[in-house]
Amino acid sequence: MTGVVAVIGAGTMGAGIAQCLAQAGRDVIVVEPDPAAVERARRGLNEAVRLALLLGRGDRRTALETARRVRWTDRIDDLHAVEFVIECAVERIELKEKLFAELDRVCPADAVLASATSAIPIARLAAATGRPDRVLGLHFMNPAPLTDAVEVVRGAQTSAGTMARATELLTALGKESLVVGDRPGFVINRLLMLSIAQAAATLDTGTDAATVDALFERCLGHRMGPLRTADLIGLDNVADTIEVLRRETGEDHYRIPPALATLVAAGHFGRKTGQGFHDYR
Repeated sequence: MTGVVAVIGAGTMGAGIAQCLAQAGRDVIVVEPDPAAVERARRGLNEAVRLALLLGRGDRRTALETARRVRWTDRIDDLHAVEFVIECAVERIELKEKLFAELDRVCPADAVLASATSAIPIARLAAATGRPDRVLGLHFMNPAPLTDAVEVVRGAQTSAGTMARATELLTALGKESLVVGDRPGFVINRLLMLSIAQAAATLDTGTDAATVDALFERCLGHRMGPLRTADLIGLDNVADTIEVLRRETGEDHYRIPPALATLVAAGHFGRKTGQGFHDYR
């Protein structure tokens, strides 16, 4: 598989996936209507390329070629010749369903449509298209360039050929494919969001965030505690994911705790804004 790959959205995850693709030698089209998001993503890609040079990974010509592989556009209609699409829009069900209907209309009939959704069932997104056999989930972890595996979600109608094409692409990116079944939250976020919500709820008892994370890191040997993990994901994304889980499962324990809601309302989204459960300023 050597055709063009499209990425929908130039947020943290979309930009990271585009970087992975370009560094692996793939031509990429990133669709993003917000000029400010495009500028941030373009700047991040250039910084990643410069860092690779400083670390001795390739030469200047290779670095320039990597940056040139990424094309930026604000029009989905520009995806009429892509081979594979990875959708990275915000975690809103109706928005993603609309996007998948648009992608189905514009993209070639044999193109694979993948979603990097955190929790929305792939069956819902596939139902918005006329190609449910070519729809699957590719749940990358943040930061995408530094993680070794991807949670690959196989929908009820996802074909073996589609799974093979996705695995081939991930292998080319140096990622391991860990295949799971389709249900709200899949495996990782079904468990992780509950852990984050409960950890945030303990803050109401007077325990501070540093202590909560230290318990996981020093007592259980986790590389990062649940609240630091939430800050890395982005607290706005965490809140959206928990809301999707509550809506899709009907289970009351998926609720946004007050401590998380307060931070999100104040615009404190974690690492990307400099402040979340912890202070990064």
